[in-house]
Amino acid sequence: MIKAWIACLFLLTVPGLAVEPGSFFPIEEGLIVDLNADSGVIAGSENRVEKWMNQVRSFPAGVFEKTDVGREMKGSGMPLLKTNVAEINGHSSIVFHQQELLSDEEDAFDHLITGSGYTWFCVVKAGKQPGELKDVNSIFGNLRNGGHYEGFWAGLMDNNQPWMGSRNGLTFGRWDNNNPRVLGKEQLRQQGYYLLIGHMTKGTGQAMLSLYVNDAKRPVATGPFPVNPQANASKLAIGQERDATEHPGVESFAGEIARFLLYERPLSRKELIRMAGKLMKYYHL
Repeated sequence: MIKAWIACLFLLTVPGLAVEPGSFFPIEEGLIVDLNADSGVIAGSENRVEKWMNQVRSFPAGVFEKTDVGREMKGSGMPLLKTNVAEINGHSSIVFHQQELLSDEEDAFDHLITGSGYTWFCVVKAGKQPGELKDVNSIFGNLRNGGHYEGFWAGLMDNNQPWMGSRNGLTFGRWDNNNPRVLGKEQLRQQGYYLLIGHMTKGTGQAMLSLYVNDAKRPVATGPFPVNPQANASKLAIGQERDATEHPGVESFAGEIARFLLYERPLSRKELIRMAGKLMKYYHL
């Protein structure tokens, strides 16, 4: 069977970053991942996504791709490319349902929870969650297999309340003081697209986690996180909380991602507000 490849070319380039034409240009300092459903998506038959290219070309994690490890049916882990979505100003999105795209870089993201802090932005639409593991429907994560599963992640409750968290590997528990869940009270409507923002402050003592929904001026939830400089996270998965080879798809979320941006530093309040405003306008949220 001959596959029809779909690959969007980058039109403008600045050092390390492929910049899209138009009105939206992300803050570049500290940006390590920019996954844009409009660009760098490689899909095969039936628009099933095989690779999603990171537009920050200088960062080691350059591609997030399908994986069949642990799946009984080859190719069942590939999400769907959805183009010209009217609700987000004609932009594209990637539709996930118990599927994931995985970076093969084991150590590229370790420093985010050991002192550097981080900021992420995700343009997302929530679907009906499968609820296979209660209230764990992961949008992304880089938890390490085995041990105490250190890393950072975000997801949705079964009723689509958003949450984020970091895990330091000092204890095992889905949620405890070392593995806090920062939970927003608002349920995301299945009909709408949202901008979720996660923020972790810098330092090797106690960091602060903050979750925002659409409005970067006011977090919907905050919580402390005790940093462990010796924590060892793992590969970053989009659509899943980790490289879950023993049960792929079981802790995945159902929904769409149009954009995912990740910084290896905590953006300032001014930068958060600026970036959120640009994204809200660009996607007509």
